[in-house]
Amino acid sequence: MKLNSYLLKASIVGALGGLLFGFDTAVISGALNSLSQAFELSVHAGAFTVSIALWGTVVGALTAGIVGQRLGGRNALRIMAVLYIVSSLGCAFAWSWSAVLVFRFIGGLGIGGSSVLAPVYIAEMAPASLRGRLVGMFQISVVVGILLAYFSNYCIARLGMGALEWRWQLGVAAVPAFIFLVMLFGIPQSPRWLATQHRIEEARNVLTLLRSSDDEAELKEIVDSIHLEKSQGSEPLFSRKLRYPIFVAITTGVFNQLAGINAILYYLPSIFQAAGFTKLSGDLQAVAIGAMNLFATLLAMSLIDKLGRKTLLLIGSAGTALCLTGVALIFFTQRNQGWLVWILVGYMFFFAPLGAVIWVYIGEIFPNTVRSKGQGLGSSSHWIMNAIISYYFPIVAKTSGAYPFVFFAAMMVLQFFIVAFFYPETKGFTLEEMQHRLGID
Repeated sequence: MKLNSYLLKASIVGALGGLLFGFDTAVISGALNSLSQAFELSVHAGAFTVSIALWGTVVGALTAGIVGQRLGGRNALRIMAVLYIVSSLGCAFAWSWSAVLVFRFIGGLGIGGSSVLAPVYIAEMAPASLRGRLVGMFQISVVVGILLAYFSNYCIARLGMGALEWRWQLGVAAVPAFIFLVMLFGIPQSPRWLATQHRIEEARNVLTLLRSSDDEAELKEIVDSIHLEKSQGSEPLFSRKLRYPIFVAITTGVFNQLAGINAILYYLPSIFQAAGFTKLSGDLQAVAIGAMNLFATLLAMSLIDKLGRKTLLLIGSAGTALCLTGVALIFFTQRNQGWLVWILVGYMFFFAPLGAVIWVYIGEIFPNTVRSKGQGLGSSSHWIMNAIISYYFPIVAKTSGAYPFVFFAAMMVLQFFIVAFFYPETKGFTLEEMQHRLGID
């Protein structure tokens, strides 16, 4: 099925939540040093400043499914955009460290909500043949946001703004957040959500605009699926029937963080400084790594509906394990530090398949009635692990820069075998067909 402009627009706008997600999560890496100096923060306090936003993402991810089912993905994403704006401006004008923490927590609510709502919204809009690539646009937007954050940090650092540096670095995110909010008023609700609200004619109109053919057949499939689910009664997420998708969602989210990706993204300039680079050169190296992250994610997205989700997870697990081992060796031996940037570039290349798959995969394996809740569960496991690792990483790394990377490498080896023996392949199936294949209809 061909991609038309209406479907492309809806997918792009939905995916822009990922750009804010990526920008907000990565921008703290450059602002942390200036922020710590401004408020005389210890290593523990600095780690808490990073992790507080991530605990906000846990709350946001856990509650977003309920909001999305009640208001629809589009309207719920508007709330997330407002949270981003409030967080960015609040951090820019924060009067104390406590205020920074409050506004970073609010931003975390927006990040966690977007990580659930945007992939589900796009998955419900997209045909099966294009779903992997379209949902993958969310991950592309995430890495674009990360790259923009690194570039923004580098540019602002070069201006020599002193004590105001961190305020500009954190506050500039309000601009894309406002643009995202405005654009959300130009896209429709998903046909699946409209059908659950008995707005069948509206759902038909949206499907007609999204598809060049088979819109009536798809609408019937959606309506039949909803009727079946209602006839079976309301089903809780945590049930014996759903134990398999729950296992896949939780392990996918947890292993995504056990790769060490966000610990590296949040503390990348600090990692380079520990290896002997200056702050400004570390910021510039971060831009190069962010660029590789974008390139590799685009490559993974072009392959996700061809090679499949499971194959990409296996490739990513093996490649990141090798690269993380290389980073650990550099810190253990304190030699060949010049190779660090190239190994981390390679790490980003192999992590991209893992990052590309997670949001697609979790959104595909749950039945319609609990899809938002299932996405919230997978996202929450992702963010809880992220918060834990991001707090403890700088503390452990201060004692030995090598041990965290040894741990991450071992986890990627474990992920390789779990994916190989337990994960299903989901490419090419409609969301309703996946329910039959997994035995959860």
